[in-house]
Amino acid sequence: MTSLPVISAVLSGAVVGFSLGVIGGGGSILAVPLLLYAVGIKDPHVAIGTSAFAVSINAFVNLLSHWRAGTVHWPCAVLFGAAGALGAAIGSTLGKLVAAERLLFLFALVMVAAGLAMLRSRAAGGEPCGHIDRRMGSRLAGLGLSAGVISGFFGIGGGFLIVPGIMFGSGMPILSAIGSSLFSVGIFALTTAANYALSGFVDWPVAAEFIAGGALGGFFGMRAAVKLAGKRRALTYLFAGVVFAAAGYTLVRSGSYLFS
Repeated sequence: MTSLPVISAVLSGAVVGFSLGVIGGGGSILAVPLLLYAVGIKDPHVAIGTSAFAVSINAFVNLLSHWRAGTVHWPCAVLFGAAGALGAAIGSTLGKLVAAERLLFLFALVMVAAGLAMLRSRAAGGEPCGHIDRRMGSRLAGLGLSAGVISGFFGIGGGFLIVPGIMFGSGMPILSAIGSSLFSVGIFALTTAANYALSGFVDWPVAAEFIAGGALGGFFGMRAAVKLAGKRRALTYLFAGVVFAAAGYTLVRSGSYLFS
């Protein structure tokens, strides 16, 4: 591998990590188009498998910080994540069966949905998830399974689905939902990556470079988040715009192949 792809992989990972550090989301959805169009991975299935592994490591690293801060409510997180892991296994198996360019076209539509989700203001109220009764457990398991299927099919962390899913299923406040969601993001992505790896769809050297860049970008992103706390909403709009632009480019690239 030449130095240019290595630099591209590290810088692409840094973009994802910076986004996650500054606004707590949005970056992971950019991983696949960055791996395809910046790093130069040719097969969308390999890009999805590689990004899933990188996203899982990133999520678990961030989970430790939230755990120390006391924002992870493990009963809800584990139940949602366990149900979603089954869904991710099902979704990723189905995703491998879909033609690469068709899967990429559908992925671009999911990017649009993720961008719209980023623009929504989410309420901060609610109560921490304590005792899980049968009704809450069924709701969390059902939502987790559904989010896992979508996450696994498209090879994404799925934070834009998981956070509102946990909030709706348990009623917990957004900060706790974000902390708790990282367990599911990590589990979903790791399940997807393992499934794709069984078919040889993970480029391990690129994944390592992407993770290294993500750690660097996340460090600076966290520092920027402190300084730009008052401009968080503006940054969210900025990153949503980047997601929409990447989605448009992906739609053009994949659509030209599908309809040619």
